[in-house]
Amino acid sequence: MLLNDFGCADYFVTVSGERIEMGRGMEGLEKAYGVFFTGALIVLAILVILCLVRAIIGPRVADRIVSVNMTGTMVIVMIAILALMLDEGYLADICLIYAMISFLAVIVLVKVYMGVYLEGKKKELKDDENVVDKAEAQEDV
Repeated sequence: MLLNDFGCADYFVTVSGERIEMGRGMEGLEKAYGVFFTGALIVLAILVILCLVRAIIGPRVADRIVSVNMTGTMVIVMIAILALMLDEGYLADICLIYAMISFLAVIVLVKVYMGVYLEGKKKELKDDENVVDKAEAQEDV
């Protein structure tokens, strides 16, 4: 262990008689973060593709809505990671705007789905009442 000009310890590892310097402060940390962020982006991209497949396959409308919500959330996380990697502040603003738009899109999808669902239920009840009325009419005859 050697002390540098600032009084901090610089660690060296000897490999086959050659001194190799271990990560010098921020450079090593930045490389580690770069690798971590890149790996996280790759994993998130794969998960987004899987969510899109789930949104297409279905089988129910509720599955599709949850899949669209998950996709939006993962895209938000990807934009946030890019904001950190590229050190661009405007990407954080884009991330917030995308979060609001994604939230509103899911709310609209749920509202439309609930409207269609309730209309189907009303039609089903009306058909059941018609069947009961017809059965009563046949009993009277």
